Amino acid sequence: MKIYNAKIYTMNSRREVIERGWIETDGELIKSLSAGEPESVSEGDIDARGMTLYPGFIDAHTHLGLTTAGVGVEAEDFNEESEPCSPQLRIIDAINPMDTSFQKAREAGVTAVLISPGSMNPIAGDIIAVTTSGRRIDSMCLRRAGIKFALGENPKMTYMNRDETPFTRMAIASIIREMLEKARQYMEAKDDPERDDPDYDIKCEALLPLLKGELKAHFHCHRADDIFTALRISREFGLEPVLIHCTDGHLIAEELAAEGVPAVVGPVLCDPCKPEMANVTPANAAVLTSAGIKTAICTDHSEIPIEYLPVSVGIAMKAGLTFEKALESVTVTAAEIAGISDITGSLEPGKRADMVLFSGMPFEIMSDPALVISGGRAVKNTL
Repeated sequence: MKIYNAKIYTMNSRREVIERGWIETDGELIKSLSAGEPESVSEGDIDARGMTLYPGFIDAHTHLGLTTAGVGVEAEDFNEESEPCSPQLRIIDAINPMDTSFQKAREAGVTAVLISPGSMNPIAGDIIAVTTSGRRIDSMCLRRAGIKFALGENPKMTYMNRDETPFTRMAIASIIREMLEKARQYMEAKDDPERDDPDYDIKCEALLPLLKGELKAHFHCHRADDIFTALRISREFGLEPVLIHCTDGHLIAEELAAEGVPAVVGPVLCDPCKPEMANVTPANAAVLTSAGIKTAICTDHSEIPIEYLPVSVGIAMKAGLTFEKALESVTVTAAEIAGISDITGSLEPGKRADMVLFSGMPFEIMSDPALVISGGRAVKNTL
């Protein structure tokens, strides 16, 4: 299939913009793209009519499919509150791709997301990147992306209310350290040919890819002191951290820039709904990117419905984020932070054919994509 007569934002390493060009898909992947007109077009090809083509949008932090829209606690599967430390949980076993929120994501141009457990546990389980198109989560999964950690009020209040540890931020950090140290010793024992293998430990096994640098550590952290705790623990155990929410980031941007750590900010469409979010501002993304910090924008679905990701980006632009950085925050930068930039996030040969076509500014509240292509297949077409 070819899409022609389009302005194309490739979002490649050169941030190349083709003023009038075409792109060809070969099944699931992009085959080629170029300026000008294709040599030939067929009945199944699409005339973009001068509209603008972008990579499909990526939401780098969601709980999509973990709580079915319109259903109560019976369908909530994102927090395993029976114990504070549960790295062995596999999020793929909780995701319901039949949730109508997947369709809403596609219709808004969101073609890929990271799905994470909730933030009630200091260590909550794994995180996966998925495409928003499909019926079976096994075939929708793009890659295992990280392990979820949480600091601050959520784990503290969850277990304090049950008269269980952790009561304090100190206890949250100690639970994380204890589990990471146990996993590190478990790994050393397994890797030592002169020692017998230790007894199988499912929690330690789940953390081995993290300790080996194969997965990133996604830390839920709003307040500045929690952000620095995330960095402190990451340094102690050689983890590659991602700061999720990073609400106070704009207050400590200089320090974060020196660390070279990425942030996924959001939700943007919210008020200071709890004490640790007292400093929330839609200018956060603009301040962080101006400091040179790699920044993505998220909805934290279902906190903010996934279909409002483009609107969230528009609000960040109103608060000072440039259009280029705004587009990066839900395409190539989001893909890099998510660890899937070799798969999607830019329009280049060999990558997934995830694309969205807009007639106007994509981040305006009245804008909707005229065409959404996911994995080379049109999942929305109003042309």
